[in-house]
Amino acid sequence: MKLLGYRHVTVSEESEQMVDFFENKLGLANSWIETGKYSGGVFKSENSWLEFWSKSEDMPEMTMLQLIVDDADEFADRIKTSGVELYGPVEERGEKIYSMTAPNRMPVTIQSSIK
Repeated sequence: MKLLGYRHVTVSEESEQMVDFFENKLGLANSWIETGKYSGGVFKSENSWLEFWSKSEDMPEMTMLQLIVDDADEFADRIKTSGVELYGPVEERGEKIYSMTAPNRMPVTIQSSIK
């Protein structure tokens, strides 16, 4: 089991300002291609990235941490033995995803590419 990277996801009314800050003030490349369905930005590094999305009826305001691992099933099996309440898996966008809630009530997922 290996942690490969992190994704920090924020959905808020300030997403446009955050995208502007990272893209235009810090000069980071925004890899999100606007589709009209979701407004936001994705700023990637090798295996980690930041996502900022506009709050909408389909996306409530929240902050989420996603842990990208090499094998979500193996990671989930280990977590289950520690007493953490874990949900899933679900398969979405080519990834296997388990979810849980951190002590501060922040949603956290563990996910890996489907092999």
